[in-house]
Amino acid sequence: MPKANELKQGTAIEINGEPYVVKKIDVRNPTSRGATTLYKVRFTHMKTRQKLDETFKSDDMLKAADCSRETVQFSYQDGDTYYFMNSETYEQYSLSADDLEGQTEYLSDGLEGIMLLLMDDAPLGIQLPSTVTLQIIETPPAMKGASATNRTKPAKLNTGLEIQVPEYIESGEMVKVHSETGKFLSRA
Repeated sequence: MPKANELKQGTAIEINGEPYVVKKIDVRNPTSRGATTLYKVRFTHMKTRQKLDETFKSDDMLKAADCSRETVQFSYQDGDTYYFMNSETYEQYSLSADDLEGQTEYLSDGLEGIMLLLMDDAPLGIQLPSTVTLQIIETPPAMKGASATNRTKPAKLNTGLEIQVPEYIESGEMVKVHSETGKFLSRA
């Protein structure tokens, strides 16, 4: 049974006997003394695709949904459909762009370590690895004398994701990105 502060995008939770998957988490830290951190979570119903917004305190206990998980890798995209393959059984699964809301920008060819959520053998969603390695395709030139300071510049990655990177990073470099926050972590 996970606590609210342990939730990640793609986690399957049971609310009122119905299966939901976490789509977005917004953490609110109140400024008053003694106030507790609040987690505003957007869920999507695993079968009906209806959205549900709930707010939890950090130590609220939630019930994990009864679904199976398989490790898969991203194979390819065809229009709005994304295909995944189980590396052991070679079984193919497909999910629509709506099912992967907010996660498609982290999918690159051959990405491994993805957890596929299945209920009654039907794919419901994915849970990305915590870090993904992507290539920078466009960023302003590196600045002469740029050091490891906190100054950043925008960079467009090969999946279309735009992030802020340190000034010394150049186009063509591979970088590690945190899949939950979308922040630059390091060079790959």
